[in-house]
Amino acid sequence: MARLGSAIKLPCPVEGDPPPLIMWTKDGRNIHSGWIRFRMLRMGLKIKEVEADDTGTYICKATNGFGSVNINYTLIVIDDSGSDKTGPGAAGGAESDQGTDGLAEKLVRPRFTQPAKMRKRVIARPVGSSVRLKCTASGNPRPDIVWLKDDRLLTEQEVGEGRQKKWTLSLKNLTPEHSGRYTCRVSNRAGEINATYKVEVIQRTNSKPILTGTHPVNTTVDYGGTTSFQCKVRSDVKPIIQWLKRVESNEESRYNSTIEVGDHQFVVLPTGEVWSRPDGSYLNKLLITRAKEEDAGMYICLGANTMGYSFRSAFLTVLPDTEPPITPMLPPASSSLPWPVIIGIPAGIVFIFGTVLLWFCQSRKHCPPPSSPAAQVLQSPHRLPYRERDRGCVAPSSSSSSPEKDCMSSMHYEEYLAQQQLLLTQGGSTIPPKIYPKIYTDIHTHTHSHVDGKVHQHQHIHFQC
Repeated sequence: MARLGSAIKLPCPVEGDPPPLIMWTKDGRNIHSGWIRFRMLRMGLKIKEVEADDTGTYICKATNGFGSVNINYTLIVIDDSGSDKTGPGAAGGAESDQGTDGLAEKLVRPRFTQPAKMRKRVIARPVGSSVRLKCTASGNPRPDIVWLKDDRLLTEQEVGEGRQKKWTLSLKNLTPEHSGRYTCRVSNRAGEINATYKVEVIQRTNSKPILTGTHPVNTTVDYGGTTSFQCKVRSDVKPIIQWLKRVESNEESRYNSTIEVGDHQFVVLPTGEVWSRPDGSYLNKLLITRAKEEDAGMYICLGANTMGYSFRSAFLTVLPDTEPPITPMLPPASSSLPWPVIIGIPAGIVFIFGTVLLWFCQSRKHCPPPSSPAAQVLQSPHRLPYRERDRGCVAPSSSSSSPEKDCMSSMHYEEYLAQQQLLLTQGGSTIPPKIYPKIYTDIHTHTHSHVDGKVHQHQHIHFQC
């Protein structure tokens, strides 16, 4: 029940493998996205701002490749404003003077009171067994129930004991003629509801199992992915379902034991639980996780009972691995060398190299000690003027352009001429020829103008130490 203007949620707690497709209907019409106030959720149906016209029968139908199941609801809308909207008998007349509570007590649409016992709608039974179909319902006034088989009304003789128990139809000593669709129709003055069962009577035959449907089917899976094979077997008694994988000639040494089927060797795989289905068949699934190249090949589903066996094969294809092998090696490399170490080592090398280079550059600015005979002659105290002895080597002039000018000194041109004359007169015989193959490397002239009008000009000659 829902009050006018409120919201209500009708749950549909159905699970399946593979996940079922959920579809909702109202009074036989499919509910879709065009119904603005209706929202189909994963586990139910939500109705916003309930209106009087929302009264009716709602069915949640869940279907997958192995069957379907229905859950029925009868929604009753209560109007607190003073009129009841639950059924066609709610309209005025002499009863319009009565309150809402009085009308609600008199007219209540039928509803199934035990929906959990009605979930199994497809029933398979062997010949000679029995089945009971339940449609327990309530309403005001107390509803009536009639049973139909394949849309044909059953007589009292055909209903038999079920008529006495009111809400249950019992079928005993089943024969193949009992197979069909059985519908219970429950109604009163406020409305009508119904539910349908499908009964299948299986003849007992001493035969081997039969694989029904199309499973297992050829399957393709990505490397490292997950897939499964399914096998559906029909048998009078619960069969043994076993999965086998064909062993290639070059793989026999990998397995401890194999069995021979036809001209090939097979290995027996672990088998999970065998499920019994409502239609009398049995289902089993083979799950393959983290597929590898060696998982590819032929698989066989084998169903057996005391009368024999049947089997069907399918092939699994595993796509090659497209991931490069470097990917899994990255985490160990990054964990063994933290990023501070990766950054610090090159930085340290650059720092040390820069320090050595700076020290080398600083050391190049000082003049090395004299080593040539010419330098010894120039620095002799009795051959050079006093001012030249006191003068040390200085850094190269800023105007020098040659990289060979590591240590230069400058003197006046007149002093240079005097020095050369002294060398020629005093020690010319003892000094080997070509003492100074390159005496100077730069000659430039400086001109100075003084404030008193005098102009002074002198020349600088730079030579190697």
